[in-house]
Amino acid sequence: MSRRMKKHPDDSPMAVATLLTQLAMASWETMFHRTVMMVQGTCSPAEYQRMTTEKVAAMQQSMLALATGRGQAAALVPFVTRTRANVRRLRKA
Repeated sequence: MSRRMKKHPDDSPMAVATLLTQLAMASWETMFHRTVMMVQGTCSPAEYQRMTTEKVAAMQQSMLALATGRGQAAALVPFVTRTRANVRRLRKA
C-alpha cells in the first residue's frame, strides 16, 4: 500500500489538523537547523535566498488552491511539502 499524498487532500478537520501538526514539527526542525547554521557562520547565501523563494512559491500555490476552491488542506500542502523537504535536506548537512 502506498502512502503518497492524494492529488486533492481530504478537507476534514482531522486532515487539516494532521497537516498543521506536520507543518509545525517540520518548521521547528528547519528553523533549528538554519539557526545553528547562522550561529556557526555556515549558512550560505543560497540558503538565505532559498528561505525567501520557497515561501513565495508556497504562498502562490496556496493562494491558487484557495482561489480554486480546493479547501484548507490543499492550501496547507505546499508549505508542508517544502518544509518536510527542507528537514530531509538539512539533516544531511
